[in-house]
Amino acid sequence: MPFWNRGKKVVVNKATIRAIASYLPERELTNDDLERELGDWTAEKIFEKTGIRSRRVAADDECASDLGVKAAERLFEETAFDRSQIDYLIFCTQSPDYFMPATSCLVQDRLRLPTSCGAIDLGQGCSGWVYGLSVAKSLVESGVARNVLLITAETYSKFVNPRDRSVRTIFGDGAAATLVSGIAADGDLVGPFVFGTDGRGVESIVIPAGGYRMPMTDAARVPKEMKDGNWRSDANIYMNGPEVFNFTLRVVPRAVNDLLARSEQNMDDVDLFIFHQANRFMLDHLRAKLSIPAEKFCLDMEWCGNTTSSSIPIALERARAAGIVRPGMRVLMVAFGVGYSWAAAMMRAA
Repeated sequence: MPFWNRGKKVVVNKATIRAIASYLPERELTNDDLERELGDWTAEKIFEKTGIRSRRVAADDECASDLGVKAAERLFEETAFDRSQIDYLIFCTQSPDYFMPATSCLVQDRLRLPTSCGAIDLGQGCSGWVYGLSVAKSLVESGVARNVLLITAETYSKFVNPRDRSVRTIFGDGAAATLVSGIAADGDLVGPFVFGTDGRGVESIVIPAGGYRMPMTDAARVPKEMKDGNWRSDANIYMNGPEVFNFTLRVVPRAVNDLLARSEQNMDDVDLFIFHQANRFMLDHLRAKLSIPAEKFCLDMEWCGNTTSSSIPIALERARAAGIVRPGMRVLMVAFGVGYSWAAAMMRAA
């Protein structure tokens, strides 16, 4: 039952992040590799611009489901959690295996989860993990599910033109599996949340061709040289870096302040800030604008790049493993990007 009395205190079934496990593809693309291929940017210049030295790239026959399954299998192995107790699966990706069926159905079968398990796809991008976390919390605390497996997985490299340094230097492939369960607690361990959407920004991060608005054709696959010297086709991902940067500086500080107000906290009450690991240039500007001390701000993209929806859980997993996140600490997380879409959440580490 969600509610019960224990003496004078009402103890409530509250969602908590029980475990996180990530997976990165074996193939590595370093800045030295990019310098040899692109020629006009040195490895050090790429690092100075992005804060990234290396990123992982999925194999040609490796899909988002493959990455997600490996992350989940690692979670089950390291925690010895009984997979038969998973009663809801959320699979977050923008690079699905098929238009239909939902990738979550494939993953349910490959992970040998119960057939009584609910399974849905979430088509969010960089903000997807926080959105998925809010769904998982709702399922657990409403009593619909006991244990929710939230998987984020992307293979953006398949959308990147190899001659487009504006995105190839940034994005890396990866996946994370997050186990959300209910425990007895007298306050929120996950939440509250703040969300935002501004669809006017859809053209700032987009793959134009491939859906029914612009069907894929041979012509759509032909790359062209852009004014900035990069090459891409309508089948490749396009990102308007300056517009995305301005959007981020506009909405992220407001989201942080709104979340603090909703949590009845102030900046000093937060022990660690984990933002979507977009690139170091952007995060340095956000940290300065919000006056966040460097020791409270997580930078964790140097060896994996921008893994989109998996960047926050990967950073959180590594912070836990390093002892940076300890029980009782308050962590503020903000994700933002394609859509435009953004979401912020507070977490109390269990």
